Parts: sequence; structure tokens; C-alpha cells
Amino acid sequence: MTDQLLIIDFGSQVTQLIARRLRELNVYCEIHPFQNVTDDFLAEFRPKAVIFSGGPDSVTRQGSPRPPASVYELGVPILGICYGQQVMMQDLGGQVEGGKISGGGGTAEFGRAYVTPTEQRLPFLDGWFDGGREQVWMSHGDHVSRLAPGFEVFGTSPNAPFAITADPQRQFFAVQFHPEVHHTPNGKRLYENFVKLAGFTGDWTMGAYREEAIRKIREQVGDKKVICGLSGGVDSSVAAVLIHEAIGDQLTCVFVDHGLLRLGEAEEVVTMFRDHYNIRLIHADEQELFLSALEGVSDPEVKRKTIGKLFIDVFQKHANSIEGAEFLAQGTLYPDVIESVSFSGGPSVTIKSHHNVGGLPEKMGLKLVEPLRELFKDEVRALGRELGLPDSFIGRHPFPGPGLAIRCPGEITRAKLDILRKADAVYIDQIRRHGLYDEIWQAFVAILPVRTVGVMGDGRTYDYACALRAVTSVDGMTADYYPFTHEFLGETATRIINEVEGINRVTYDITSKPPGTIEWE
Repeated sequence: MTDQLLIIDFGSQVTQLIARRLRELNVYCEIHPFQNVTDDFLAEFRPKAVIFSGGPDSVTRQGSPRPPASVYELGVPILGICYGQQVMMQDLGGQVEGGKISGGGGTAEFGRAYVTPTEQRLPFLDGWFDGGREQVWMSHGDHVSRLAPGFEVFGTSPNAPFAITADPQRQFFAVQFHPEVHHTPNGKRLYENFVKLAGFTGDWTMGAYREEAIRKIREQVGDKKVICGLSGGVDSSVAAVLIHEAIGDQLTCVFVDHGLLRLGEAEEVVTMFRDHYNIRLIHADEQELFLSALEGVSDPEVKRKTIGKLFIDVFQKHANSIEGAEFLAQGTLYPDVIESVSFSGGPSVTIKSHHNVGGLPEKMGLKLVEPLRELFKDEVRALGRELGLPDSFIGRHPFPGPGLAIRCPGEITRAKLDILRKADAVYIDQIRRHGLYDEIWQAFVAILPVRTVGVMGDGRTYDYACALRAVTSVDGMTADYYPFTHEFLGETATRIINEVEGINRVTYDITSKPPGTIEWE
């Protein structure tokens, strides 16, 4: 196993960004909430370095989150960030003064600030202060008022006289700002310096991960059979190809075609996995079952629950035909794992219910195989490229499990779905033609539950209106609409109306998330 870096999470909203910065440097790291980090955990994890995240609490409060004292005796470099800096000072003999938020009289500091260097130099700060000062992002109510023994000051800001501190002999470093965020432009350099000082060689690559994951799959599965619920999305597809590389014909994929897919999508999935990769694939064509059950249904929650229940029933029916299957493969990603851990209550016992096959492992008595659970989304795409999946496939926009059902507000009919598929295909083709596809997180058409009067030629039309949606995002948690030009929107509307029978009006949705959601239902 490659060298590991441990991030102890004290509840910061941007802890995942620390992990992202390190993964970009080919350093393997894991995030664990402070309450799970015990002496035994540290002995087993054996980190090569440790980072303390920020957090919302105050170290001046009795019972505030702390790491075990043994972390300071590991003999490895430690970096404390914001609350993490204050934890280090308080634990090691310094002092932190409470700000207004925690009931003290100290000065808080939020937003952009500038740190200037002291006369002392430090390898941790190589590449910093070349221009005399560095822009950073502050977000703290408390501040350090006295350094712990052995620490010195290497950078100050107007409201943080101990903005950068370090005990060079023990290789303990602490900063009051957040180097992981975009608003600390040179923050990545600090992480580069830290991992270099810790002795990381940047050997955690997708090639190395691929080899290690294959070894783990073979070790876990042995000679038993594995079922994989294949949705055609990036996560389940990469998981399927990776597992197939590890165990070959012991894997069978079940692709449930619910009749709510995009134009030509079912054929594309079947062709790629059955013909190109020669993976055992059950194409469960259950369109009639799903569409009949959804007939006349307009409530979005009823749609989702109907599709979810039928999916489990159909998957189980086909999976039962695979004799001797003991494992179920899922495309669980690292953000899912992190989010299933409660900051206050410890790890959750179940994976979040948004997975397509949620509930199936318990119901069918299957054990889980989750070869992507240590990866972020962009790393899954990189692994997909490593495995030879085409860029046109692994770079596709996210697609919801309920499919087009939630892009068809109101009652679902086969006729509306056909119109929607054609309009969506034209829209995506337009985006690709203009070279915008990779700039957009997700784009789609929603067919609206309203018909409008129009004029085509010399005749009157009474057809559906549709809404175009395109958003930019990093993780899907927040999103903003993509700023298409009016020329693009006009050209796209003309194409949809001319090429798709049944639509005579096109609108563009400019709602951000929040207050809206990315999907319409």
C-alpha cells in the first residue's frame, strides 16, 4: 500500500477540498472525523503525515473537539488549519483567545486578507512571499494569543499576528487561514511543500490504484460470483470494467432498461459492454412494466418511489437467475462515504439511499463490492481512461436514476417521452457543436406540462413548450446556470422547433441552486 496521509476532520465545510488538493499531488489521503481517531486507529492507519482541518467550534469551550494526545508523539509532520492551528496551540501549551462568536472580546477575521512574512525563512514557505505578501482566505472567530513552546511566527496578517507558525524541529506547522480554498491563490504550494517535507513521492496514480484495486477485488471475492447493477452512468460503468478485469466471467451485469433513457442510450450501453468488453450482461428490457405503472402519475415523489420499487423488483428477479452470486457491486464514491459519516454521531451503518440498488444487499443477503469508494468523481473518470473507456462515454454529464421521468413534469406519456428524447438530442448536439459540453456540469431539456398556441407556415399549432437547462457546478451541491449567448439560444430554439414535431416554444431556465434544484422534479 502507498504511503497514507490522515486528515482529521473537526467539522469544516471545506475539509473535502483539502483531500482534493492532496489527491491532485498524487498523495493518498483519507478523511476521518476526530471522534473516530483513537490511539488504536492511529497505530493501525500509520499515517506518514497528519492534517488537522478547520471547524466551527471554539477550543476555548470545555469539551471541544480534540485529537488524541498520541498524535503528537507519532514523529510525523502535522499541519493545523484554522481551528486545527488553535487545537495545536491549546494542546501543546499555547493559548487561544475567544472572539465575539465564542463570547470573548477578540477580533474575528472573515474573508480576504493579506499575510506578510517575518524575517525568518522556512522550507514550508518555499515559493511564498516572492511578491512581498500573499492573499489568503480567513474564516475564524477565535485567534491564537500565545504560541506553544517551540513555535515561532513566520507570517502575520492585520488581525492574526500568528497567521503562520511552526515548530521546525518537530515539523509541526500551523496556519490561521484556509490554503485549500480558491481564494488563497497560492495555497496549493503550501500543500506541495508539506508533503515534500513529509517524504511523499507522489506515487499514488490511477495506474497504481488500478493494480491495488484489482488485487483487493480478487482477495475479497475469491472464486465467488458478483452481480453489478449497471445504469450506464460513469460510476457503475467504471466499477463494472474494473471488476471484470479482476475476475472476468465471475461478473454478471444487470442493465435495467426502464424506458426512461435518452435517445439511443440502451443500445449504446449494450453494445459497449456486451460486444466491446465482452462482459456478461443481462439486458432487462422492462419498458412496458415501468411505463404502464407510471401511466397517469404526476406527483414527482410517487414517480420516484414507483421507479425505485420496480427497479429493485426487476433487479432481484434477474439477479436470482444467477446461481451462486454472493456479492453485489456498487459504484459508491468517496464523497458518498464521507457524507454517510455523521460529524456528531460517528459513522453511519448504511450507505445513503440515493444509490439505485439501495436496500438490495440486505434484502438479497449479498455482500458489497465497492472498488471506487476511495475515489472522487474526477478520479473515477481518470480511472476510466486508464481502463480504456472512451472519453465520449466517461465525460458524459450526470443522469438521474429515475431518468426522463423527472424531466417530464406532470403526467408521463410515451408520446411526451419521444418528444423529449428528440429535443434533448438536438440540444446536446448543439452544445457539442459549439464546443461547450465540457464546460457544463449538466444539460438537458424538460418538457413542460403546458401546451401553447403557435404559428407554423400559415397554420395554427397547439404544441408543448420545453425548457432548456444547463448548469455549472463542482460537485452538484450548488450550481449556477450556464451563460449561453442569445445567438446560441436562438439557434438552438430554431433547431428544436424545426426538427422536433410536438414543440412550438422554447425557454431557458436561469435559476441557480439554491433556491432551485438542478433537475425539475
